[in-house]
Amino acid sequence: MHTRTCLILLALLHLSVTPKSFAADTPKSNEQRVRDYVSAYNKRDVDAMLSMVAEDIQWLNVLGDKITVETQGKPKLRESLAANFKSTPSAKSELQWVQVTASRVAALERATWQGKSGPKSQASLSIYEFRAGLISRVYYYPAEK
Repeated sequence: MHTRTCLILLALLHLSVTPKSFAADTPKSNEQRVRDYVSAYNKRDVDAMLSMVAEDIQWLNVLGDKITVETQGKPKLRESLAANFKSTPSAKSELQWVQVTASRVAALERATWQGKSGPKSQASLSIYEFRAGLISRVYYYPAEK
């Protein structure tokens, strides 16, 4: 009877662990990766954010017919995020809508923060480009109030 009880307990333990193991091995969709990235931003979790981007990540600003590189590479992105969190500690971002293609995620992001004269808000179109399951480029378009 003791052996049978042990086998049942082992089987139950296996069942309780197996779904978690499969879930951890399931790759995240690009859309979910963007949602997780924005969530990490709102938590100020720079390490989590950097774990979702390629080593040569490019953060690009689009203005008319010009594209400028704001940051390139994980070390520069880390510096940029730290500066952003220091200068605007109340900033939060929300995805108002998301559209997905095979290798890109387009989103309308609304940023909110507490300014010196009260609450502030702006929206910007962003396009996240993926390579091998990681964010490799982010294109940011001019913000609109």
